[in-house]
Amino acid sequence: MTQTPSPTLVSAWKAATATLKAGRIDSPSIDARLLLEVATGATRTDILTDPYRVVTDDQQAALDVFVERRLRREPVSRILGKKGFWKIMLNVTPDVLSPRPDTEAILDVVMLAFPPHKAFEMIDLGTGSGAILLATLAERFGARGVGTDISSEALAVAKENAANLELDNRATFLRTEWAAGFGDASFDLVVSNPPYIPSGDIPGLDPEVRDHDPLLALDGGPDGLTAYRELAPEIRRILRPEGVFAVEIGWDQGPQVKALFEAAGFEHVIIVKDLSDRDRVITNGPDPRTNPIPKM
Repeated sequence: MTQTPSPTLVSAWKAATATLKAGRIDSPSIDARLLLEVATGATRTDILTDPYRVVTDDQQAALDVFVERRLRREPVSRILGKKGFWKIMLNVTPDVLSPRPDTEAILDVVMLAFPPHKAFEMIDLGTGSGAILLATLAERFGARGVGTDISSEALAVAKENAANLELDNRATFLRTEWAAGFGDASFDLVVSNPPYIPSGDIPGLDPEVRDHDPLLALDGGPDGLTAYRELAPEIRRILRPEGVFAVEIGWDQGPQVKALFEAAGFEHVIIVKDLSDRDRVITNGPDPRTNPIPKM
């Protein structure tokens, strides 16, 4: 009787990729690799340089469970409990929005507006996992920041991420609604990724978002603009005269949100596009597409 050969890193990767592809999962190869790495304890380099390493029965069983969960449209970040953002790795739970590459467009603005060694104070309104705040602090060593959120559970995740990244000495977190409790002209930089999806659009979202991200972080009210109507005057109040703000928007909300910030008294408000060439950020800061990146 012929014995079935033991799976290897490369054969397990190929099999998981094929299963996810058959299940119509986006980016099946990348997802399969990420799941394989955690199931086997292998690194990306291991898979490339030692592809025929045997996968044990326990490791294969763990991978099978991960793949089955992904087929049910559970995001990889939820399965693994972590997600990369900018240049950092964050813990994520069902209590926080899973960070998206689109949000990195805010960091493009921030990196231009604040040179590497400049000291400044920032606030991240609705911080969630702490993604924007912590990614900024990790690159700008003179910066200090505050993250606010109305969710105690989200703040617990953000605090853990700050500690894991050894940024808790420069990051503090406070449970409050947006900037309530902070004085006028308190910050050099204000960032936010508020909820901006119209309430009626939420049932039609991909299951990975609709079923696994907190509704509090998604629902922007009837027209998706509720948070911006609250944020524009508050950001104007807490921002210092020469300060910069940058907020994420839905791809079709640029003109409306720009008008709200102009009505709040801001000048030189621009719309910044993401890597997919869609409107993604409203800011009074520099446009990454027309400004050179500062040298270190």
